[in-house]
Amino acid sequence: MTSSYTPLGVELMVTGENAGTWGTKTNTNLNIIEQISGGYISQAIAGSGTTAFTKTDGGTGSVVATRVIEFTGALTGSRIITFPVLTENFYLIKNTTTNAETLQLKAATGSGATVTWATDDKGWKLVYFDGVSTNTGVYDVGFGAATSPGGSTTQVQFNNSGAFGGDADLIWTAGTALTINSQKELRLADTDDSAYVGVRSHATVTGSYTLTMPAATGSADQILVTDGSGNLSFVDNSGGTAWQAVSAAASVAVAAGNGYFLNTTSNAITATLPASPTLGDEISFADYAGTFDTNNLTVARNGKNIQGAAADLTVATERAAFTLVFTDNTQGWLLKNK
Repeated sequence: MTSSYTPLGVELMVTGENAGTWGTKTNTNLNIIEQISGGYISQAIAGSGTTAFTKTDGGTGSVVATRVIEFTGALTGSRIITFPVLTENFYLIKNTTTNAETLQLKAATGSGATVTWATDDKGWKLVYFDGVSTNTGVYDVGFGAATSPGGSTTQVQFNNSGAFGGDADLIWTAGTALTINSQKELRLADTDDSAYVGVRSHATVTGSYTLTMPAATGSADQILVTDGSGNLSFVDNSGGTAWQAVSAAASVAVAAGNGYFLNTTSNAITATLPASPTLGDEISFADYAGTFDTNNLTVARNGKNIQGAAADLTVATERAAFTLVFTDNTQGWLLKNK
């Protein structure tokens, strides 16, 4: 009876056989076992199409009997590598081929599961061949989960049912930016994750721009404004009217953005406008006690025209309430309402 061989090429000698050569064959077997347990081989697989790897009975150097395999060479099309049926083993395999082509592993016969490197996957896989005679298949074992990146190049990775996933709307460009496409939101959740604040782009942006936040926080009641180039800063809120406490003083210096309740029950009041107003400055007045007709309100122009005239404004109408808005040095302060 002659020797037989395992699916990985180890010689199984019959008792009493190979007299005088037993030692050599045993050493070869030990070398094959060492190669299977931790050997490395670099194997060129340039080109395209299907290539069948076979075992070497009673000899070393076989790719299928090597633990660590590195595939090299320039692919010119999709590449398929087959391993012999009944090969039960696991391999650490690295795809360092060039060009954007797929690389697939499968058993030599049957239609079981296969393992494929995508066109942009040039990394390691832990691959297991089950050695079932009906070719159940080849598996990407990973290290507790599939370790190949999901999605396409530059896509941000995330846990997708225990494997890596990628999303075409979530892109990282090294040294530049994280891009969220398709008007998707950046969501900031509250403490128990029951609600969130979302930030997203306008549906149609006429041109790309960047908003740069201020270097420090502003003061209470300030608002954010832009300088027209996307640089944001905190400024005092000049919109609306900040109404002041009721005043009965005979002389009041008024300021832009404020409203004044003036009480002329006991005396007339002179309200002096700002000396250096700017376009759009507004100041409001209201007759608090309904006595402007008895003791008048005088709005002192302080060097700027009122209604186009170089004269102070006298208000003698009971319950008068009005707003002055500054235009320019020609017309000066104009009545916004009467």
